Amino acid sequence: MNLTERAYSLAESLLSEPLPRRWTHSLGVAERARSLRLILGDDAGLMEAAAVLHDIGYSPRIATTGFHPLDGARFLRDQEGMDERVVRLVAHHSCALLEAEERGLREELESEFELEQRHLVDALLFSDMTTTPDGEPTTSEARVSEIVERYGPETIVGRFIQRAAPEVHAAVHRVETRLASVASAGQPM
Repeated sequence: MNLTERAYSLAESLLSEPLPRRWTHSLGVAERARSLRLILGDDAGLMEAAAVLHDIGYSPRIATTGFHPLDGARFLRDQEGMDERVVRLVAHHSCALLEAEERGLREELESEFELEQRHLVDALLFSDMTTTPDGEPTTSEARVSEIVERYGPETIVGRFIQRAAPEVHAAVHRVETRLASVASAGQPM
């Protein structure tokens, strides 16, 4: 079983029954990641694997701290021996350092998991933050608003996503710019 197949199987086993909406979202995020193949090159499979696994830390089977990037990354590293780059992407997906700070877990996250390359972090952030909870494409503006509304502006997640919004939008813009650049380069003159 290759990395991507293994990732889908694992994510499905952890999310599909206890958290079917989270599973649907993860499938949508993976689909968005697949749409980035032109700018990811050899890292496309790695990104798709990280995308489908990014929210496994919500699974009741593995949630320990209540902070899903850290719980998911620890599980992938310690129990599954998953590819180190996938683990780092899951650990740091969608501005996780800012949420870790809100939860008093930033030092743990930083000390245990290095950041992955910026273009890959951006690609996963783009994939997550342009996908609704129901797996449909959306804008980063609509997604941030939906998260604030769902959790409430004064909750940990609400505060974090409001702080992260400028970086979320900037990363989405960077990815869209790269996609446009590749698309225009392929157009006949």
